[in-house]
Amino acid sequence: MDDDLLKWRAEFPALQRCVHLISHSLGCVPRRAHEYVALFLHQWATESISAWEEWIPEVDRSARRLERILGAAEGTIAMRTNVSEVQAVVASCFDYTAERNKIVYTGLQFPTVSYVWKAEERRGAKVHIVPSQDGISVDVEALCAAIDERTVAVPVSHVLYSSAFVQDARRIAERAAEVGAHVVLDCYQSAGTIPLALDELGVSFACGGSVKYLCGGPGAAYLYVRPDLIAEFEPRVTGWFANRSPFAFTMPDQTYADSAWRYMGGTPAVAALYQARAGQEIIGEIGVAPIREKSLRQTGAIIDQVDERGMTLRSPRAAANRGGSVVFDFEGADEVARELNRRRFYCDHRPQAGIRVAPHFYTKDEEIDLFFREVDRLRG
Repeated sequence: MDDDLLKWRAEFPALQRCVHLISHSLGCVPRRAHEYVALFLHQWATESISAWEEWIPEVDRSARRLERILGAAEGTIAMRTNVSEVQAVVASCFDYTAERNKIVYTGLQFPTVSYVWKAEERRGAKVHIVPSQDGISVDVEALCAAIDERTVAVPVSHVLYSSAFVQDARRIAERAAEVGAHVVLDCYQSAGTIPLALDELGVSFACGGSVKYLCGGPGAAYLYVRPDLIAEFEPRVTGWFANRSPFAFTMPDQTYADSAWRYMGGTPAVAALYQARAGQEIIGEIGVAPIREKSLRQTGAIIDQVDERGMTLRSPRAAANRGGSVVFDFEGADEVARELNRRRFYCDHRPQAGIRVAPHFYTKDEEIDLFFREVDRLRG
């Protein structure tokens, strides 16, 4: 069938050497990323310390590109390096009292998020985990019922990493607002493959990074803060770039920036921002809506392949509930996944879940067929 998005394959020469169905974990590297990293190195080599005159503005340029992709107001995003760090920054904004010390999240949360918030119990927090009944989804009403007047924060994933189930972020944010709690929405598995309008969802914070569907490699994570909350918090996890005048070198106390930069830390990882620029530009130019349309069609085709083989589907069937990946399982799936990767049919495997695959805007329909033929060969 006609697929206008395939014209973008020319921007990803690595696709000529593999079947890349792992964008939920690592997006394919854009050709332009090489050029932008080379530009960074050229600036370093030729301009020395003066290169900072280009590097510091790149922090805001990266944030502006992401704001357009994520449907966020200008000036609401601060750049960090990874989601673990971002979650720690947000956690450091809060104090815990006997009347309000509850942290609510689900049993299908990505582990790094749980590690950060569970550690907050050392400072007086009490973690409440809402279990999944089927290992695929979490009942939104059960989650909302756990959010009460004692709740401080609700760190949840927009799309669950282990199943691709899409959580109702708007409903969760509405419930949190009723009791004065703050939703921290992890968009890592949705940004770049599901259209977002963060300013309309009502969440207090959102985060994600460059590794997956944004095709930016590691190191360019982001923190969104709702406009009316930017000036409200003074994170304990901080650094000199969060200062109102970092190059004034004042001390001992922090004087926070008035902007989203107050959520910055130490010296930013500028090379990662240059590396991530290409993916941000391409996603921004395409627009996420057509990517979502293609994703739903191709993930539906993957589910058909799974059903034909009698494998166990561990992702939602309903398109509205499904993110950009499909998870399926069978006996020996972990070994098959390892061999698939050795043969450059890229996927991954997660315990208690199975093999995860994700097409993206650059995926050909025939590559899905090729992938499952290879699975058949390996299963015998």
